[in-house]
Amino acid sequence: MAANDKLFIGLDVGGTSVKMGLFTEDGELIGRGSVPTPPLIDSDGYAAVTDGISKVLAASSAEVDAVHGIGLAIPCPVPADGVIRMQANIQINAPGLEAALQRHCPNATVKFENDANAAAMGELWAGAARGRKSCVFVTIGTGVGGGIVVDGHVVSGVAGAGGEIGHLCMNPDEERVCGCGGKGHLEQYASATGIVTSYLEECEKRDREPVALDGPSDSRSVFAAAKDGDEAAWAAIDIMCDYLGRALSMIANVVDPEAFVLGGGTSNSSDLFLERLEASYRRYAIPVTADKPIEIASLNNDAGIYGAAYVALQAAAA
Repeated sequence: MAANDKLFIGLDVGGTSVKMGLFTEDGELIGRGSVPTPPLIDSDGYAAVTDGISKVLAASSAEVDAVHGIGLAIPCPVPADGVIRMQANIQINAPGLEAALQRHCPNATVKFENDANAAAMGELWAGAARGRKSCVFVTIGTGVGGGIVVDGHVVSGVAGAGGEIGHLCMNPDEERVCGCGGKGHLEQYASATGIVTSYLEECEKRDREPVALDGPSDSRSVFAAAKDGDEAAWAAIDIMCDYLGRALSMIANVVDPEAFVLGGGTSNSSDLFLERLEASYRRYAIPVTADKPIEIASLNNDAGIYGAAYVALQAAAA
């Protein structure tokens, strides 16, 4: 590493840990670490993060002054004005944490970004969408999230709600309530939880016992049942693909990305559903967008640190 190399830090702030990555301008990961997530609301919490950064820098023989940007991927919307108004699963005082990070790394620009948006940027910088300027990242886990990248920059929106595709209303006649309070939202059908819900309903229709499930979002067991020929499991997968394919076709009409990228735990079972999803997408898409590729994310759990570092790099260059 040359003495004048600029370095960037990506922090992925989760409910249980803060993952850290140290990157070069070219996207090379040269150091990593993590600390348990403290309440990020006071000097003790800030110090836990800055001490973790110091350890990552020391392990990589890097100096604090070489850090020119610190990005934070956080699990809540980040509005255009940077004032975080809604939090879930974490306690964070963003202005206080930003000030502490800037004191610790005086040459660094600090940038907050929603975690799904950051993952989208990570895949664009160094993952499945590398070499492209636009993509829509879809993360499928307990819920459905997304990140939209246009011309190399994430689209967060005024309220930070850009990319909240899991709450597209796909079925206005639905009576069940989504976690957000709405009804008929995409994540009620296309998330891991939605797959399990559909599976249980399909089993009831067929008057048969479902396979043993480890909780309400255990889609892995549903996919395993499908491998064993369970018709109810295949029906649930088809419901997921129908709703998600239709949603992607709508997004394509608005954003027209170069590619869709699927991440999250459910994407690990893409060998069972990707072809069905592609067929569903083509069935609903207009001809000029019907051939868009649907890729599987390649950075896995590192997408957040890559993307956080990349948005910090962009902010530092602005």
